[in-house]
Amino acid sequence: MTELMFRDDPYAKEAIGKVTAITSEGGIVLNGTVFYPTSGGQPGDSGTLRWDGREIEIATTVKGDGGTVVLVPAEPAGLPNVGQKVTQILNWDRRYRHMRVHTALHLLSVVIPLPVSGGAIGAEKGRLDFDMPDAPEDKAALEDDLNRLIACNMAVTDEWITDADLDAQPELVKTMSVQPPRGSGKIRLVRIGVGAETADLQPCGGTHVANTSEIGQVRLGKIEKKGRQNRRVYLHLE
Repeated sequence: MTELMFRDDPYAKEAIGKVTAITSEGGIVLNGTVFYPTSGGQPGDSGTLRWDGREIEIATTVKGDGGTVVLVPAEPAGLPNVGQKVTQILNWDRRYRHMRVHTALHLLSVVIPLPVSGGAIGAEKGRLDFDMPDAPEDKAALEDDLNRLIACNMAVTDEWITDADLDAQPELVKTMSVQPPRGSGKIRLVRIGVGAETADLQPCGGTHVANTSEIGQVRLGKIEKKGRQNRRVYLHLE
């Protein structure tokens, strides 16, 4: 398994890793990585690997077999050898924007308290699909509510519960299309706020900012009808 260094410190921009495998497609597996793999609507990280005066561009990152994380080179040539120590350098600006958008989408699910049927995160904008038969009557009011929540400067933290604990609290799962990963015996929750002042608490494996103030001002974009009971709501960083 690959050590998920981004989970312990989502703000780590660089780290040393050792190549443990090269996949048949030319992907690079490290013993531990700061690169987040595509999952849960959050894109895989990009960046650079450097070693012995050489470097290779990483185009994206994906999940591999057996709990591994695979770094996908932009060009499958000049790869490091198995056993080689490398310096991982994250495309930090892109990742940080993903963190800001991701945390903002969690808050969007608070101001629109309806089941979520899908979502996607980008560097400039994100979206959530809601089980929403009718479009909101006042989009501007929703946007104001969302920005007020962001401006509350709430801490964003994580904690772990057991599968049984989650089964006893099914209301924590807001997503209809993606269920929390099971099998390890524990599930990660992301909490926005503290104690009685908690604004949101839900299972999530992605990366987030440490405080909502880092999100900045956001704008709600198009609200599209996607099926009989589905509305897609776009959120933009300003």
